[in-house]
Amino acid sequence: MKVLHTADWHLGKKLDHFSRLEEQKIVMNEICEIADSQNADVVIVAGDLFDTFNPPVEAIDLLYKTLKRLTNNGKRPVIAIAGNHDSPDRIDSPNPLARECGILFVGNPDVTIPTITIENGFEITQSENGFIEIQLPQYDFPIRIITTPYANEMRLKTYLGAENKEQQLNQLLQDSWAALADKYCDTKGVNILTTHLYMLKRGGEILEEPDGEKPLRIGNADIVYTDCIPQQIQYTALGHLHRFQNVGGHSSPAVYSSSPLSYSFSEAGQEKKVVLIEVQPNEAVKFTGIPLQSGRVLHRKRFENIDEAVTWLLENPYCLVELTLVSDTFFATKDLKRIHESHDGIIFIIPIVTKDGDTEQQTPKVNLDQDIQGLFKDYFVSKHKQEPNDELLELFNEIIGSQAKNE
Repeated sequence: MKVLHTADWHLGKKLDHFSRLEEQKIVMNEICEIADSQNADVVIVAGDLFDTFNPPVEAIDLLYKTLKRLTNNGKRPVIAIAGNHDSPDRIDSPNPLARECGILFVGNPDVTIPTITIENGFEITQSENGFIEIQLPQYDFPIRIITTPYANEMRLKTYLGAENKEQQLNQLLQDSWAALADKYCDTKGVNILTTHLYMLKRGGEILEEPDGEKPLRIGNADIVYTDCIPQQIQYTALGHLHRFQNVGGHSSPAVYSSSPLSYSFSEAGQEKKVVLIEVQPNEAVKFTGIPLQSGRVLHRKRFENIDEAVTWLLENPYCLVELTLVSDTFFATKDLKRIHESHDGIIFIIPIVTKDGDTEQQTPKVNLDQDIQGLFKDYFVSKHKQEPNDELLELFNEIIGSQAKNE
């Protein structure tokens, strides 16, 4: 059986002011083509379908069209859980209609998907809060999926039946997952867990959350460890961290598939992927990260020369750029205009002052006997730690000249 794992689509996402929707349309098409070319039997989307609780209409339209296409006319079940960027109620609301198309939404952790037979498709044979068993007509064994969408610690404890607030989240999740696995996940079917949580190996390296991401980890309180995963589980499909990685700490893979696009400059240089899992009952899975080719590459570039910056920008048109410009003097308007006219994907321009940092610690000495132009230069240097350029000096002299005429 082949299962395609993807996550963190963040449909409707902007990088500062720049909309990524057109790129998202292209990469969603690529994911659908991969599902078809790899003959995936099941698709799991592990949370953060949208970027905000109230996504734009275009993002909602893109989600439903993509999921419907992924179902292959109802023959391929698509399980999509809510992440911390999603409104769980919004995710759950289309469930009755979506199920008829082969899309299984899990927004809140206490959602129970009813048993159902999809015409000319698959059958949900067993179901409980946080669990579904699916029988595909082409296999003589089922796939079982334990689902835990994102909820904050307090809500998760409520859903999991915590007797008091002091009970540890890790223990509650471990007990809940173990109860479901012991009840349903024998060796005669494929057993998978999917969740949108901050999960890592106990005692392992703390993994950084993406820039701009709503943080799940506050101190170490919200970390969930992979040793909570039941031994019956053959693969854990994770969402939240945007870099492809197997976090380890369990006998089976616990994998973040990555986001389909780089959504912050801290992700510049990351190769984005979906994961194809090949699995059968009571055997170790084989999983492969399939690189995604769509979307603009993110670059962090640094230049000390405007001409060199413009040349590089013109040679690399289809990307998004955080541009650091180093100079001794304030940039002229004409220079910044050249920069902006050379590229449509400049997100940030960061000016860097090359003056010695020690000057910031010194109290500037001002020569009060000099003319007003000299005083302006001294003020500008004390304020911006760099010399005013000729354009600024000409503008200053023009202002002084007009004031003298008025007097």
